[in-house]
This record gives sequence, C-alpha cells and structure tokens, in this order.
Amino acid sequence: MSIEAWLTAAEAAAYLKVEPRTLLSWVRQGKVRGYSLSGTRRHVWRFRPTDLDAMLTAPSVAVNRRNS
Repeated sequence: MSIEAWLTAAEAAAYLKVEPRTLLSWVRQGKVRGYSLSGTRRHVWRFRPTDLDAMLTAPSVAVNRRNS
C-alpha cells in the first residue's frame, strides 16, 4: 500500500505550471479533481498527484467521428 502526498492549491498549480486561480477555476469546471476540506469558513483545497496526472493525460478535446 503506497501513501500518496496531498498537495495544496499552490503546490498543485506549480506542479501543473499554472496560476492557482486557474487551477481552482478548473476544479469548478470539473476538469480536475480537488478535495475541499470540511469544517472551515473558506474553501481549503487539497489535490492528489495522481488526479493531476490523469488530467494531464486525458484527451483535451472530445473526438466525434461520424461514418459518412
């Protein structure tokens, strides 16, 4: 069983080489999975590197092929 480190929004944004606000926008759009900590007055987000890697390797555009 491997233990995976949790990244803060700033660390995850640096990992993806984007601004933290871009990362949080992607979370709201459903492009990347983030985990909101409960019990806080404001949203505190954490991210798993495997979720970030999955977002990077996912197709960026849905391909719609029609048979003519």
